[in-house]
Amino acid sequence: MDRRAVHEQWERDRAAFHALLAAATAADMRRPSRGTRWTNRQLLFHMLFGYQVVRALQLLVRVVGRLPDPVSRGFARALDAAAAPFDVVNYLGSCGGGLLGPRWMGWWFDRIVASLHRSLDRAAEADLARGMHYPVRWDPFFTPRMTLADVYRYPARHFAFHRRQLTFTA
Repeated sequence: MDRRAVHEQWERDRAAFHALLAAATAADMRRPSRGTRWTNRQLLFHMLFGYQVVRALQLLVRVVGRLPDPVSRGFARALDAAAAPFDVVNYLGSCGGGLLGPRWMGWWFDRIVASLHRSLDRAAEADLARGMHYPVRWDPFFTPRMTLADVYRYPARHFAFHRRQLTFTA
């Protein structure tokens, strides 16, 4: 895993997030996004939350990744079975999170990225190689088996995908 490339991508995303927040007008924030039921403001929060969720995914890999493969596979199947309630929570969570103002979203994004930088710097190579099965119905960027290194690369892919769905005028 090229740690420097991951760090650099996170910083590009962080700068882009702040630029989006700074450039967006109040009308831009209220405008519907492209291809989602969220407004741009709600989608920005969802993009932020894509980074936040990595912290929970790290814990899952570190715990479930140590269990026998059939347990990991069964856990992923159980989570996939709960995809419908997850989708509702994911949607409503971003609706509620979209109530945050741009200043708070920017502050939160900075804290998450700083935390991820520290975590990646501390991760041992053996930890980065540890993996588990994932609920592929939960997110289009989840693959059937993901390592901790894959989890660290996930938020940038999620961010780039959703960035294209924003409908700002500028």
